[in-house]
Amino acid sequence: MIKGYLGVDIGSISTKGVILDGENHILAQSYIWTSGSPVNAVKQLIDNLYRQIVNKNIQVVATGTTGSARKLIGAMLDAVVVKNEITAHAIGTLSKYPDVRTILEIGGQDSKIILIDKGIVIDYAMNTLCAAGTGSFLTSQAKRLEVPIEQFGSIALSSKNPVKIAARCTVFAESDLVHKAQIGHKKEDIIAGLCYSVVNNYLNNVGKGKKILSPIIFQGGVSKNQGVVKAFEDVLKEKVIVDENGHLMGAIGIAILARNSNIERNFNFDINKIEFETKGVECNKCPNHCEIICVKKDHVLIDSWGNRCDRGAIRQ
Repeated sequence: MIKGYLGVDIGSISTKGVILDGENHILAQSYIWTSGSPVNAVKQLIDNLYRQIVNKNIQVVATGTTGSARKLIGAMLDAVVVKNEITAHAIGTLSKYPDVRTILEIGGQDSKIILIDKGIVIDYAMNTLCAAGTGSFLTSQAKRLEVPIEQFGSIALSSKNPVKIAARCTVFAESDLVHKAQIGHKKEDIIAGLCYSVVNNYLNNVGKGKKILSPIIFQGGVSKNQGVVKAFEDVLKEKVIVDENGHLMGAIGIAILARNSNIERNFNFDINKIEFETKGVECNKCPNHCEIICVKKDHVLIDSWGNRCDRGAIRQ
């Protein structure tokens, strides 16, 4: 029997999952849209992974979760490890690039930068406030320009004269884009300009004050956009590495952490038959009025969090 380790990275836009063996080889992987329902997304993800290993002699013995819904999904999957995205991405990246110094990550609705020295995270920053430096911004502009987002990068690379687009925020960038189109700039030059706009916004906000050193790894869904990769390399004047599994690094990292925990719990893939329910409860036992999230599995409470004092603890 091959022991497998399940890692799930669930974000606001996408949900990623991998099953690793003991030597970090990927036995199964899946990348799907969260679509506003992390519970349903994870059920679909687990089904996708199970189909890839069903006829193989693999037993998942430990599970880890990361991402914005990590606590909820950790309770749902009986995870042995629940960690933040910074830790998971760093561990996943270091497993393949032990000399990495800088991790650039741009997702659908947020972005982050992680600085590493001799295998240790020494600094990081996250941005969840402005969409101008994220994948959702590029997707919305692709629709405005009537260009499939999958072609955005290749079109950007064909530009000979990228236009400057305001990078301060989404509203300014969109207004500037419309203006540039109205005065006659070529579509490929506008698209290339948008790629540089994303990079400049990222560096001026998430990367502000950070010393970006090589080797540099670029991750997240936006790393698949060749135009943004070229823009990073032009602005930083450094080679930017994009791994084929860069979009899975958070899931890979948390799977490794689950394995390293040395705690084993055989995983049951048949979670579609289990009913999960989440409910928010306001505690009125003190002036904090904490909002406590309760998770029930087949109508039985399995976890709760959000209380800032013991009076708000819900145990049954």
